[in-house]
Amino acid sequence: MAKIKVLIVDDSAVVRQALQAVLESDPHIEVIGTANDPFVAAQRMKEQIPDVITLDVEMPRMDGLTFLQKIMSQHPIPVVMCSSLVENGSETLMKALEYGAVEIIQKPSLGTRQFLEESQVRICDAVKAAAQSRPRQITPRRKIEPKLTADAVLAKPKSEAMVRTTEKIIAVGASTGGTEALRVVLEQFPMDSPGIVVVQHMPENFTSGFAQRLDSLCQMSVKEAENNDTVVRGRVLIAPGNKHMLLKRSGARYYVEIKDGPLVSRHRPSVDVLFRSAARYAGKNTVGVILTGMGDDGAKGMKEMKEAGAINIAQNEATCVVFGMPNEAIKAGGVDHVMPLESITMKVHTLCR
Repeated sequence: MAKIKVLIVDDSAVVRQALQAVLESDPHIEVIGTANDPFVAAQRMKEQIPDVITLDVEMPRMDGLTFLQKIMSQHPIPVVMCSSLVENGSETLMKALEYGAVEIIQKPSLGTRQFLEESQVRICDAVKAAAQSRPRQITPRRKIEPKLTADAVLAKPKSEAMVRTTEKIIAVGASTGGTEALRVVLEQFPMDSPGIVVVQHMPENFTSGFAQRLDSLCQMSVKEAENNDTVVRGRVLIAPGNKHMLLKRSGARYYVEIKDGPLVSRHRPSVDVLFRSAARYAGKNTVGVILTGMGDDGAKGMKEMKEAGAINIAQNEATCVVFGMPNEAIKAGGVDHVMPLESITMKVHTLCR
């Protein structure tokens, strides 16, 4: 089996060395070169075309976003953006995904041994997923009217209404390619849709910006989940990076629990954790959706949801960036419907009636 050829582009010598060491620790990956800016990278690419490029955002002479656009317009190659993911950079990184980046990883940093080991798994998995991906045209964003809150008309009551026990819950899991897939699915939901809980494999400090971007595009309210947030109609809760999210129930009220814990199916947050909790606390009131992503996270949990009475949907291979997660869920026997990305929202609506 041929190794995955990677070109590292970063202006920091320390980061280039650290990334190279992490990637070459995997027997299936080969670093064929490094470059301190896009101009040097372009020269390296004339000598040998890589399978995957890791690309920094802020670099001298040409920034990473500009280089990304050039790559995708001239010679599409799977690109993994590499950033420290500071809070102020979230919007820039969301643009990178819109421009065609397959994945985003955190730069290696000095820290505990556990952190370095977890980063190594994350980085190598991101590159492997990128190598399997198929760069595809991004669906154009549609514009919607500015979204106001009820405060514009009526003050918020002091007590909160309880959710009916028959209320449907939509549980969604995604990984590589999922940021764009989620946009396509969530944009189609009307503002009074059942509550949605989402696990998207994503680094810490990035999910907040991701949720804010979706909130600006969707009719439903979208936010990064906080511990004890209520799951209600018209709201989408995104699991925060590096934290597990569980669906819980107290009487008639559904809410989420945000907690630490070990990596599950090599991830935190884990789709399996969310899906298992949905099986336990919502059962037949759940509609499960598994989207594009590498690996098998969510397959076992989706099977448990089906056994508890849920109806589950998987994105089909033709519209996936990486078919790994949906395929594993299908093979595990937890999927009822397999369909194109653009058809999933309508099917969910039908099942929630």
